[in-house]
Amino acid sequence: MSVRQTIEDRLAAAFAPERLVVIDESHHHAGHQPGFDGSGESHLRVRIVAKAFAGLSRVARHRAINELVKPELDAGLHALAVEAAAPGEPTRW
Repeated sequence: MSVRQTIEDRLAAAFAPERLVVIDESHHHAGHQPGFDGSGESHLRVRIVAKAFAGLSRVARHRAINELVKPELDAGLHALAVEAAAPGEPTRW
């Protein structure tokens, strides 16, 4: 299973989101480091809307998500961008 799919499955199970997408943005970072061609799953973006985030600060939302994906971060996931919202909150996506 891909890193993207593993993270998506974990987030879905933990937060029962109304909307969820995990996007692989690795190709946007090609050439940023010597020898990195943008392949693989090194840079991901999470966009999630879930009731579980109601009343939580932005930092608390990020911490909750980062805790769930800690195994992937420890295994080499280089960057995780998080866009988390509660239902009814505006999103840019």
